[in-house]
Amino acid sequence: MHLLYKTGIRLYFYAICFASLFNNKAKLWLNGRKNQKLLPFNDSIWFHFASLGEFEQGSPVLEELRALYPESKIVVTFFSPSGYEIRKNTPLADAVYYLPLDTEQNAREFIDAIQPKLAFFTKYEYWYHFFNEMHEREIPIYIISATFRPGQIFFKWYGGFYRKILGFVYCFFLQDEDSKILLKKIGIENVIVSGDTRLDRAWATAQHPKQIPFISDFLNGHKAFIAGSTWPKDEKMIASLIKKYPGWKFIIAPHEISEERIARLIELIPEGYKIRYSNISHLKPHPVNYWGPQMQILIIDNIGMLSSLYQYCDIAYIGGGFGAGIHNTLEAAAFDLPVIFGPKFLKFREAREFIRLKAGFSIKNKDELKKIADTLIYDKAFYDSAQKSIHTYVQENVGATERIIDYIKKLQYYKPATVSQSK
Repeated sequence: MHLLYKTGIRLYFYAICFASLFNNKAKLWLNGRKNQKLLPFNDSIWFHFASLGEFEQGSPVLEELRALYPESKIVVTFFSPSGYEIRKNTPLADAVYYLPLDTEQNAREFIDAIQPKLAFFTKYEYWYHFFNEMHEREIPIYIISATFRPGQIFFKWYGGFYRKILGFVYCFFLQDEDSKILLKKIGIENVIVSGDTRLDRAWATAQHPKQIPFISDFLNGHKAFIAGSTWPKDEKMIASLIKKYPGWKFIIAPHEISEERIARLIELIPEGYKIRYSNISHLKPHPVNYWGPQMQILIIDNIGMLSSLYQYCDIAYIGGGFGAGIHNTLEAAAFDLPVIFGPKFLKFREAREFIRLKAGFSIKNKDELKKIADTLIYDKAFYDSAQKSIHTYVQENVGATERIIDYIKKLQYYKPATVSQSK
């Protein structure tokens, strides 16, 4: 199995090389690794994230450790360009790199350079050679917000090689009890059910959201339906709602904001009053009469605003559920918004919980979307119940970061630096 793993890694590399000839993301993946120069560190703290979403998930722990251990160097790595390109200049890290391809030589050379004292990986990303190298050097590996499902290879009869990778982990900080039960069945008990740090991030944002004054001008007292992190199939269904609810305003924030994608989205929207964020963001002030009384649709062609936009809205649709899986529902939930999403949600514990609580709703087509939108818009008791349920869920589940940090502080690997104070 080890040979198959090494072969698979090599084939993946060749596939990326081929794709880089016509795919910009693959080109970034390849060139970023080819050109990076490693800075030598001693006793660093290493955080690895698959992409941007995992960075947002793990960054509450990263921020706390940065504050606790100010003398330690922080190294951040990403697997995907979509994380690296956006967070390569984060002030939370002393160095940000692409994770080298998982080979024995790369793992050895990378760890030789950064000399981690602790390593944190978020949710998933189990790389054999990196984990094995750290295990042999007795560098503790922690998995933040880990979650497991019965269908994963770790729990198959032929998954022994991948179970071995799990055995290299010092402690799993799990999202739920179900994951704890699964791991116990394969003999892994070094776990703590701490919860999901993404909720802590979303909750913190909701307590002090960035104000976007012109949004209030756009809404002008109307209720708002926001569609966040959408893909084309999501957008086709959202477009079908607009004429049905002329008294509502719509904010659409696509997952990708290339000119081609934005142009396709604009074509979907019915004739009427619509405007792009980039067309008005430079205008100050934003008087109500600039928008016009019939302005109904605002397209967000900007990255980084979505988590703050939810504060102005009443119902949220979260995209991705017709592709690989839904995007972040917790950012909307932190503002007490009922959430709607597509059918690919089973990997996400919070989405399953929202459905159980009748605060989240999965749809398969535009007719189902229209039906749940009608219910939330016209049945006040139903809406209020959904809002109350989602509020209660958030309140009962925040605190994962604190539980993780409390555990780390009890260990002897690191102690907060003593800071002298002048009299």
